[in-house]
Amino acid sequence: MNIEIKELSKVYPNGHAAIQGINLEIGSGMFGLLGPNGAGKSSLMRILVTLQKATGGSIHMDGLDINQHRKKIRPWIGYLPQDFTFFNKLKTWEFLDYAAMLSSDLGKKKRIAEVDSMLDQVGLLDVRERQANKLSGGMKRRLGIAQALIGNPRLLVIDEPTTGLDPEERIRFRNILSDLSQKDVTIILSTHIVGDISSTCNNMAMLNKGEVAFSGAPEGMIDQVKNHVWQVTVEDEDFTDLKSKYSVVSTIPVEGSWETQLISMEKPHPEAFNIQPNLEHAYVFFMENELGVSLV
Repeated sequence: MNIEIKELSKVYPNGHAAIQGINLEIGSGMFGLLGPNGAGKSSLMRILVTLQKATGGSIHMDGLDINQHRKKIRPWIGYLPQDFTFFNKLKTWEFLDYAAMLSSDLGKKKRIAEVDSMLDQVGLLDVRERQANKLSGGMKRRLGIAQALIGNPRLLVIDEPTTGLDPEERIRFRNILSDLSQKDVTIILSTHIVGDISSTCNNMAMLNKGEVAFSGAPEGMIDQVKNHVWQVTVEDEDFTDLKSKYSVVSTIPVEGSWETQLISMEKPHPEAFNIQPNLEHAYVFFMENELGVSLV
């Protein structure tokens, strides 16, 4: 699917401009939407899945305007919102079966087969009889992915999928998304967690205060911070001094000292040396040096 967003804006009745003048092109595969809380990501997601209408601008999906062809476009879309909820009294398979009834016209036998296939795909087949409200947090997010996929959508929109998940469930969730991205589907992943983007997405955009601050491959953002990421091991006094002057991205205690990674335009300490940057380094650098937003 090809998605073309032109000069999109959303102003709420209270006058808050959530997004303004957004221009993006999104193709097949995994597309990451990165930005701090309040950047406008969720507003953009809700417009994309036709839950809200934009104040201005346009979105075309495979050439169709979403305002003029909402009924045709809606079956193309699967959506996992950040505040995904379900009917507590339903078993896991019953909830997914209900979602399947809403999104397809399959007969009961084929529908149940599709439900079990989807539960197997997200690793929930062995808990199909468990009540949905008894699932762990990670399992609930996987059930959310299953309900978004059950109608075989061409576009999958996922809002803050790994917030609150433990590392094991986060990795499992990312692997599910990576597998899905190999199929003929467009996945838009909205998050404020940099690792979700760097491990899964080939293209991305970063929003800040409702505007596109960066658009392109993650590598393009990383290139901007080369030679500005440093590592140094220092004792308490020097560590306190570094924290007061520079953006410290990570610290690891090492035998009474601190192994520190930080962002600086110049060498911050006589023993500091440059290291290969990653997307987290680039995100901190970009937000603080290009946009003036303090993150640390």
